[in-house]
Amino acid sequence: MSMSRPGAVPKVPTLPAGDEVAAYSTYLEAQKAVDYLSDNKFPVENVTIVGTDLRMVERVTGRLTYGRVALAGALSGAWFGFFVGLLLTLFAGSSGLQVMFAGIALGAGFGLLFSVLSYSFTGGRRDFTSSSQIVAATYAILCVPEHASDARALLVQSPGGLGKSRGAASAGSAPVYGSRPPAGGPPAPAA
Repeated sequence: MSMSRPGAVPKVPTLPAGDEVAAYSTYLEAQKAVDYLSDNKFPVENVTIVGTDLRMVERVTGRLTYGRVALAGALSGAWFGFFVGLLLTLFAGSSGLQVMFAGIALGAGFGLLFSVLSYSFTGGRRDFTSSSQIVAATYAILCVPEHASDARALLVQSPGGLGKSRGAASAGSAPVYGSRPPAGGPPAPAA
């Protein structure tokens, strides 16, 4: 006997199912559309935002030098030393402040040493810092077929015309995601 609710998030990776009611070029636009549906008492537990054409984007944020590596290592080591020192002050009695400063100094020293050593072993293969994120080209809003026409109607009536965005599916269109071809249909082309 299953005690899960109908709109529960699946525990294993599963492709979403439903009709595409709108599509947007940014996640913020898709989020704004779902927020609009929620504000208008639409049952948003029947809605899914799906990013398609995913790309990993790595933005370079700066050059990596021994100075920057040493500073970053010393700071992270000092934080670790601070927490260890804080823990040891519970048992240090009257010399707690000295133990705290010793922990910070030792942590900073070891952090600096280990970060500079590990950077020197890279041999200059990665002399930059960066930040990575996964970005989609399109964000589609899917809805269960029973509520899809209501969602489309609400989005078209929205003040900004949220449902008129690029790629919005027309009413009555077949599900785009999670649908399977009918049995006995044409076979898939051989790879």
